[in-house]
Amino acid sequence: MKLLLMLEDDHDRIRRFRAIVARHHPNAVLKIARTAPDFKTEYWSLNDTPDLICLDHDLFTDSPDDPDPGDGRDVSAFLITRLAKCPALIHSTNAHAADSMMFSMRDAGWTVDRIAPIGDDWIESYWYPVALEMIERGTDSSDSIEM
Repeated sequence: MKLLLMLEDDHDRIRRFRAIVARHHPNAVLKIARTAPDFKTEYWSLNDTPDLICLDHDLFTDSPDDPDPGDGRDVSAFLITRLAKCPALIHSTNAHAADSMMFSMRDAGWTVDRIAPIGDDWIESYWYPVALEMIERGTDSSDSIEM
């Protein structure tokens, strides 16, 4: 695990994602965008292909005065216009939106799976092992991980 690009808005989940990656892969880089426009900016600024892209759907602002953060479908719509060079993992409780993201990306040639973020330790016990497996598989496998 070297480079992960993530769309995630929740401060506690961001802290937990950073902690699990740092604990197991201290040299890995985890770039996190909290809004759809920021994700696109991060994507364009990358010098290397990410090993994995991780996407949430529902994004919220910290303040009512903050600009609209967009959502995961904005990012998946952006990604399907790009060459699929790495796998993507969708983590969202919004099942309909997550399925929409997953199927549109798969139709565009991306290797995509999704997990439901259920339970207090889902990042540590579920997201992390699935993310590792997807990175190992890369974009060459069409196998799906059961949800």
